[in-house]
Amino acid sequence: MIKERPVVETGRGCVIDVGVLLGYPASRGKNIDRVLIGDGGRLRSGTVIYSGVEIGKNLQTGHNVVIREENKIGDDFSIWNNSVIDYGCRIGDGVKIHCNCYVAQFTVIEDRAFMAPGVTIANDIHPGCEHSSECMRGPHICKGVQIGVNVTILPYAEIGEGCLVGAGSVVTGDLPPYSLAYGNPARVRGDVRDLTCTKGLTDKPYK
Repeated sequence: MIKERPVVETGRGCVIDVGVLLGYPASRGKNIDRVLIGDGGRLRSGTVIYSGVEIGKNLQTGHNVVIREENKIGDDFSIWNNSVIDYGCRIGDGVKIHCNCYVAQFTVIEDRAFMAPGVTIANDIHPGCEHSSECMRGPHICKGVQIGVNVTILPYAEIGEGCLVGAGSVVTGDLPPYSLAYGNPARVRGDVRDLTCTKGLTDKPYK
């Protein structure tokens, strides 16, 4: 039986389109009774935010975004069209998630990380195992990480601060801070601090 809809609290200056659903009743978890969204949010049509979610100020959603229950998200969070945040994640300030991304349960994303379109995150090391829920955990994406288009990130991987992961890569394990990594599996190919701008707009694109 679906639980009663919880209390929804939105901050000052929030702009919410017709067709946004806040506080969709969660069918799991206990003591999930409200949704908190800070000041200055902009929520576009098709956005669905479940009960038991706390989001800071200046939230921006595209169309058809789903944010599941038991998520805690910081300030200045942007998530664009057709992306999904599954339950139980922790997301920091200034994180940007582009279109058609999937963030699996129990993922940690630290401040200022960025995901390009089509990034997929996994959290199950033994799919189909009767005990899989007991060891389920998403990756840990550290501060300032930049994830390229169509990257897949497997469970338990830790992507160190400031990493750049190239398009189409499959991250199967840990990557050290400030590494440039790409391939399947993704391997360290260099240091982002050594990269130069091929268009001559700046000397160092990553400082």
